[in-house]
Amino acid sequence: MNNNFLDFRSDTVTRPTPGMLDAMMTARVGDDVFGEDETVAALEEKLCQIFNMEAGLFCPSGTMTNQIAIKCFTKPMDEVICDQTAHVYRYEIGGIAFHSGASVRLLYGDRGILTPELIEPEINEDNIHYPDSSLVVLENTVNKGGGKCYDLKQIAPIHHLCNIKGLKLHLDGARIFNALVATGDKAHEYGKYFDGISVCLSKGLGAPVGSVLLGNKDMIRKALKIRKAFGGGMRQAGFLAAAGIYALDHHIERLQEDHQHAGAIAEALLRTKYVLSVMPVETNIVIFEVAAGTAEKIANQLKDKGLLCGTTSASTVRLVTHLDLSAEMIDRAIEIILHL
Repeated sequence: MNNNFLDFRSDTVTRPTPGMLDAMMTARVGDDVFGEDETVAALEEKLCQIFNMEAGLFCPSGTMTNQIAIKCFTKPMDEVICDQTAHVYRYEIGGIAFHSGASVRLLYGDRGILTPELIEPEINEDNIHYPDSSLVVLENTVNKGGGKCYDLKQIAPIHHLCNIKGLKLHLDGARIFNALVATGDKAHEYGKYFDGISVCLSKGLGAPVGSVLLGNKDMIRKALKIRKAFGGGMRQAGFLAAAGIYALDHHIERLQEDHQHAGAIAEALLRTKYVLSVMPVETNIVIFEVAAGTAEKIANQLKDKGLLCGTTSASTVRLVTHLDLSAEMIDRAIEIILHL
């Protein structure tokens, strides 16, 4: 993409920083399929310590970690409960059906946020006509919810419900560190609530590739075989894992800057006539509804002015802030937004 553009399409577009590149180039590596890459092992152990989980598995993508977790926690003809906006349902190309042979029960949360009151009536009773409800999946932050996030006070009662009903609870933590920065919750508390956690390193944290699946030792032992079957076994993956370690050490606290930048973008959008409404901004995602015409038309007009963004529906536009957008770039973006 032309470097003259201000790229708000996603926080996946970032490039490694000089410090991250240095860490990658000096990483100690081995064959990870043989269990010999010490940098991969260090990344997995680091995230286990952060989230108070027993074991971890480094994978190429968050889609893979999510789909492995779902396959670990379900059997064919089971049912997965999630919000209708969930990434595991909308953006993982039917992987729940393809990989796990499970159906999906879709709920309609407030901007993707589920509650025990929404979930409990949708847990199937033991009946020959019904699939077994076996897994609840939460997403934090909620992409299509404009970066809205759960806090632990909302997660705890969902965990309690799953526990008494015998369901597993998985977290698609695509932007989990954005949520932690926004809520002030402690990452190590998550381990007592979730059976599986997918932690993405290539979004707000700025690593070029990778997610880590966290769970107990038995679950990760099973996940290791599933990853191999998915073609996700990597060899000298420590070069990539080193980027993840660097991101965890250097790029978490600065997420607050992205949140502030998103808030400034939202304030500017509210001052324009072509914007009907803006979802409340909690983290680094801004979604607004156009007042007239189509979202695609507005996105193209912004592109013509040098600002790249995406659409989430025929009437909504999404902008995502990230570490490659400086304060000066945000100011330029605001000028474009105000004078479109």
